[in-house]
Amino acid sequence: EPFVADEYIERLAWRTPGGGSRGGEAFDPKRLLEEFVNHIQELQVMDERIQRKVEKLEQQCQKEAKEFAKKVQELQKSNQVAFQHFQELDEHISYVATKVCHLGDQLEGVNTPRQRAVEAQKLMKYFNEFLDGELKSDVFTNSEKIKEAADIIQKLHLIAQELPFDRFSEVKSKIASKYHDLECQLIQEFTSAQRRGEISRMREVAAVLLHFKGYSHCVDVYIKQCQEGAFLRNDVFEDAAILCQRVNKQVGEVFSNPETVLAKLIQNIFEVKLQSYVKDQLEEHRKSDAEQYLKNLYDLYSRTTNLSSKLMEFNLGTDKQTFLSKLIKSIFISYLENYIEVEIGYLKSRSAMILQRYYDSKNHQKRSIGTGGIQDLKERIRQRTNLPLGPSIDTHGETFLSQEVVVNLLQETKQAFERCHRLSDPSDLPKNAFRIFSMLVEFLCTEHIDYALETGLAGIPSSDSKNANLYFLDVVHQANTIFHLFDKQFNDHLMPLISSSPKLSECLQKKKDIIEQMEVKLDMGIDRQVQTLNCMIGQMKHILAAEQKKTDFKPEDENNVLIQYTNACVKVCGYVRKQVEKIRNSMDGKNVDTVLMELGVRFHRLIYEHLQQYSYSCMGGMLAICDVAEYRKCAKDFKIALVLQLFDTLHALCNLLVVAPDNLKQVCSGEQLANLDKNILHSFVQLRVDYRSARLARHFS
Repeated sequence: EPFVADEYIERLAWRTPGGGSRGGEAFDPKRLLEEFVNHIQELQVMDERIQRKVEKLEQQCQKEAKEFAKKVQELQKSNQVAFQHFQELDEHISYVATKVCHLGDQLEGVNTPRQRAVEAQKLMKYFNEFLDGELKSDVFTNSEKIKEAADIIQKLHLIAQELPFDRFSEVKSKIASKYHDLECQLIQEFTSAQRRGEISRMREVAAVLLHFKGYSHCVDVYIKQCQEGAFLRNDVFEDAAILCQRVNKQVGEVFSNPETVLAKLIQNIFEVKLQSYVKDQLEEHRKSDAEQYLKNLYDLYSRTTNLSSKLMEFNLGTDKQTFLSKLIKSIFISYLENYIEVEIGYLKSRSAMILQRYYDSKNHQKRSIGTGGIQDLKERIRQRTNLPLGPSIDTHGETFLSQEVVVNLLQETKQAFERCHRLSDPSDLPKNAFRIFSMLVEFLCTEHIDYALETGLAGIPSSDSKNANLYFLDVVHQANTIFHLFDKQFNDHLMPLISSSPKLSECLQKKKDIIEQMEVKLDMGIDRQVQTLNCMIGQMKHILAAEQKKTDFKPEDENNVLIQYTNACVKVCGYVRKQVEKIRNSMDGKNVDTVLMELGVRFHRLIYEHLQQYSYSCMGGMLAICDVAEYRKCAKDFKIALVLQLFDTLHALCNLLVVAPDNLKQVCSGEQLANLDKNILHSFVQLRVDYRSARLARHFS
């Protein structure tokens, strides 16, 4: 523990008799001083003893340090001596090695010509046998020494080519014949070894044949036998991948140039097996069935490129990417040259058929939409005046827009974009994608949506029609949905194909133009459809006139009224709720609020004017308040603050029909009625049956 002087002195004083008040003993300062003096002397003696011990240890340590330093110096000297000896030894070894190398070079200079002379002598001996016409050497007669014979005949064949033909024609032909026989034997031996699966023997024979002209024939035989029984299943691409995987493991053990052999095998598979298979699959449908032809072309090209990706794992030489690309191109070049023409032709006929099938199912004969100067003039007049030009068409509520048709067209176009991405040359990809997009615009936007909008505009009833028909709002709703699908395909499938090309701005502009054109027609239809709100208000007037009775608000028996609200109120509210729901489902954005506000204001005005046509008893006034409360619930569905405020005020006005005469002034000065014109308040009070009583007139005046 750390030393604390105060605690040490306290313990010392505590142990000394008379040093404290322990046990009631009196404090003795002399004795405590004496104890302190004695203890200080003991500490001084102890300090001197410890100091002597420290000095002794320091001297010992210094002595040992000097001895250690001396020993290190001696070791350094010994190390320097050893290093000098090592250098001398290294120099001596280098000198001896130089002498040995020089001697080896001299020996090699003597031995190499000797070996060449021996080999030349042997070759001359074998050459003489060919001159004599009789092969006696064991190397030519013993079939087990075919390897040595092959080496000799290959050298003799090279020598024979340098000899003049007129003097050595016979021997040259004999050597050539033997060369050919041995070559055939070696190839036959290689074939047999391959069938037996003897890899080591195949490697030996291939190494011998490497210097023969027939080495390429040996490789051809190997490739041919590898493919025997390899293509038995229906999936030629999977079979090819498995075969190449198997051969890749074996070819390095057999041939000295495995990458060349494997590349030749792959080339043979592509040019023979795959090309034949692709031709059979495509030529069958090329002229008769464009849809199946395009599907097969896309499928075969995709599977071929997938196979190529798998083969990229193997060592095929320096530029295997270019090698495989050329093989794929050699198979499909005749089909890819005119691919986009086939694609556009099929897309055009398929889209036209989808549209025609839809119109036939509706028993609709598609009418032509005029073009040229007259149609442009009509369009400008209609945009400026919002007047219907031409006869109105009864569409029987049919929008002539079909999500099924749209999905089919978009699905066909999506598949076309996928094929275009896969089958088009990178330089032609943006251009081809734009052509497909143009087909989509023509058939989806122009032939389907634009035609439906034109038909919808012609089918909107005039503003003075008795039948309120919000038919065009259905067209708007479906057109909005289709636009979202169209825009999604544009972003998901077209943009990746053209994003880095000049065609991007062209496509965006084309999309912008077609959407603006559609929006103009939608806006015109909505504007004209808003005018049909008059028809809706007329329909409500008809319901009120037919269903509302004068006795509803002046019942004969005031004490026997069982209904909560009138039948006219129930039917009007039901009709309004249906129209509000239809407007919300058919429109979006600010268009909904604009139409609902206009409808809500007119609805309020209609009820306000309707209520002022009747006189109200006390119970009739209560029933009117119940009707207005129901109308106010209906107004909440509009979700328009102004409309709800109008009906709140109307509900407060109806309270004037039932309030006690003494409380009329208090009610009229309430929060909701205080700001209203006094004539309006008076007009409602006059509707009370008891208005003419002197008391009521006096209270309200």
